[in-house]
Order: sequence, then structure tokens, then C-alpha cells
Amino acid sequence: MGKPTGFMEYERVNAAHRPIEERVRDYFDFALPADAETITRQSARCMDCGIPFCHAGIALPGGTVGCPLGNLIPEINDLVYNGDVKGAYGRMTGINPFPEFTSRVCPALCEGSCTLGEHELPVTVKDIERYVSDYMLEGGSIRPRLPRSRTGHKVAVVGSGPAGLACADMLNRLGNDVTVFERADRPGGLLTYGIPNMKLEKSIVSERVRIMTEENIEFVLNTEVGLDMPVITLLGEFDAAVLCCGTANERKLSVDGAALRGVYTAVKYLSASTKRLLGNASRDESLIDASGKNVIVVGGGDTGTDCVATAIRQGARGVLQLEILPALPESRTEDNPWPLWPKVRKTDYGIEEAMALFGEDPRRYLATVREIKGTGGKVTSVVTVNVEWIPSGGRIAPKPIEGTEMELPADMVITAMGFTGPERSLIDQLQIEASPGGCVAANDTDYKSSLPTVFAAGDMRRGPSLVVWAIVEGRNAAVSCDRYLNEEKNGKIAPLIV
Repeated sequence: MGKPTGFMEYERVNAAHRPIEERVRDYFDFALPADAETITRQSARCMDCGIPFCHAGIALPGGTVGCPLGNLIPEINDLVYNGDVKGAYGRMTGINPFPEFTSRVCPALCEGSCTLGEHELPVTVKDIERYVSDYMLEGGSIRPRLPRSRTGHKVAVVGSGPAGLACADMLNRLGNDVTVFERADRPGGLLTYGIPNMKLEKSIVSERVRIMTEENIEFVLNTEVGLDMPVITLLGEFDAAVLCCGTANERKLSVDGAALRGVYTAVKYLSASTKRLLGNASRDESLIDASGKNVIVVGGGDTGTDCVATAIRQGARGVLQLEILPALPESRTEDNPWPLWPKVRKTDYGIEEAMALFGEDPRRYLATVREIKGTGGKVTSVVTVNVEWIPSGGRIAPKPIEGTEMELPADMVITAMGFTGPERSLIDQLQIEASPGGCVAANDTDYKSSLPTVFAAGDMRRGPSLVVWAIVEGRNAAVSCDRYLNEEKNGKIAPLIV
């Protein structure tokens, strides 16, 4: 490495955030840009370790080891330390097409497996990645990458979330003509309408789409395949298709009062907020506003935190977050050893803001909703109950603790309880096999569905997961699709009509 003793000389310094009292007044990025000197020192902390687990990308039953994308992190850190930021970006994007996304929304699985992290704080890999991508974006140094030749194959990518964008990028690099179909009015999927602007500014997504358009990737918006465009057209006009539609079915509350006005799913709430910010919200969406309201967020995780942060910016009177699971420990337990991802408690940006504004941690663990009450069809309160986790049918399940009910005032309830799977309409129309969980049945070797020319990637294939896994899937499915097309007779297949 550039400085073999750097890990002994420098301590970890996290990227700074804007003051809470300032950032909660707007929707701009809550993180502050790092300076070159700080990033150089942080990259110097990367050890000359024998086996860099940080880029292993191995999924194990007990967790994940390293970056799923396989980013060559030690090499990137060495280039940054030696001042070659453009070289670091080239090394980075040889594997990860969108470091500007992952450096903002990925939980940094790589840092959880950093060798230095076994006994000290790990290297700030995510901050270094963001510095490199921001340096290139702000300098206007990212140029379109055009293939040397074209195969003549036409491939449709359905869905423009992280899996779809990664798939389109790789298919195009391999010389295919790519058309991306998106039912929303803007590309990006959940990158655009599921992640709030203060975490991922939409200008970042728009810039990447602009670059991809210059690379001759076509984006067709406001078009839902199977509704606005028949599947027979998809299969008849393209040599292959890759389904990257994500898992749009959100898990909903099944309690009395769940249908009252003022109860929203997280994606509907976050999407409405972003559309208002972008100036394209419908009348109904413009009314989804937490201003002056008592808000209860049901569910933890990053999405729950995003809902808390958004409600704060809209001027919520108070925010409470219910988490059915127990609080994670402050440090690793014996059954969660390095180099697995550390399952420890963290206090993310939205929780910090709630603590600062309301004087206490908004999270209530081992609690769930028993009933939602309302007047005139509108939510007015939520009855919560504590739970305990007990063995049930070979696994553990939550059991309400009678006598712990509590009625809390609520003007808005947001459910951030994860997803149950993809929408079935397109799967059913294509008549392709589905997995027991309702996803497209396709393995991670060739990503093929039961139809020869239809592939699947991302959450639609593997189930709800992280952005970084979606990028991996999109990239790998593109390679498999390209290989399939090039192995067909005369290098081109006949369109398949069903």
C-alpha cells in the first residue's frame, strides 16, 4: 500500500454532516463533502493485509462478507493515497458502474469485513468512494463509454431501478442496442422515488441517466409493460428482455383501522414527498404531508429512518418509530464474528435529527400496532402493544404481551415493514414460472426465466435486498443475456411470440 504504516498513524475520521438545525429545514444532502487531505489520510489507513476480505462478496447464512460487487478496494485506496483520483475512478467503475449511488445509499458491507476492523475502527471505504465519484462528477470528467462495435441485438430492460440501470449499462457496453421501459415519469425506480433527496439528490440520478442516454441507451417513460405496451410487443420486437421490476408489493398492516385515511405505506409517502419536491405531485399526493401532525412510523431499518427524516422536514409535531424486533447490541456478539457484517445498533441521520428536535430516541423496540382508531374515516390514534419473541413451529415469532397496550395520538401512520415480492401481473402475462416467494424463478448462474429469451435480475428475482445486490444482479444478468444471444445460431435469435 501507499503508506504501510498508515493504519497505525491515523485514526478513523467519519465524513462530517451539516448541523441538524440547518439541514432539517431543507431537502439537500445532509453530508458535507470531504477534503482531499482527510481522504488521503483515510485511504492511508488501508492495511497491506494478506487477504482483503473487504471485496470478498460472499453471502453466508450468518451474514455477508465484503462488497457484493467485488470492488478492488485496496487498489482503489492505494490510487487515492497516491493522488490518482481519476485512476481510482477507472478502477472503481470497471466493476461498479454507479459509485455515486453506492457511496450514498449502500450500508458499506465492505467496512464490516475490513481487516483493520477486527481490532480497530475500519477504513472509511464509503467516504473514499464518495469523494472519488464526487470529484469526477463535479469536474465533468465522466465521459460516455461507447462500445467499439454493435452486435445488432435488441434487448429490452423492464424497470429502471438500480438493477435495470446496471443491466442496461452492461448490455450496452457489450454492444447491444438497449431500450429501458419505466412506468414512472422519471427513470431510477426507488433511487428516484423511494430514497429521499437528502440521502440521494435526484440531480445525481438525472446526471447518470443523461450519460447513459449519450451512450445510446433509450429510456421509454410512462410505459408499463403489460398495460401500456402488450407483452407480445415486448417479445416480438426485441431479441431478449430482462425483467428488473423490483418488489413493489409492500407489506401492510392487517389490523382494524388500517384502511383509515392518513395510513400510508413508506414508498407511497416517500414518493409523494419527492414528487412534491420535484413539482410533479398529483393532487392526492400533494396532500400527503406530515406538517403539524403526530406521526407514527411502523418498522425500522433504513426506510423507516428515511420516513422519520422526511416527516421532520415536513414539520411534524412529533415522530415515533415502532420496531417489532429487539434493539441490536452495541458491539458484536459471539455468534456474529468478524468478518461477517456487524449486526450492531446504529443511530442514522433521521434518528439523530429526531433526538435533537424532540429530546429523545424516537424508537420503541419490541412493540407493534394492535389497532388504529379514527373519527370520520381519519386516523386519530394508534393502540400499541409490546411483544416477546418465543419459539413457534421450529422458529421464533412475536407474541403480544397482554396488559401492555397503550393508546397514542396519531394523525399519520406510515408503514415501513418491507416488501412481500414483485407484482404478479407481468409474471402472469408472460406465463413464466415463479418461485415459492412469488419472484421470477431464475437461478444466479444464468438468470434465465422459464422463457428462453426472458431473464430476471434484482429484487424481482432474489427478493427484497440492497441496492448493491441489485447492481450485481443487473450486471450479471446482462452478461448472461449477451452470452445467450451470441451463442445462438448465426448470432441472432428469432423473436419469440407467446
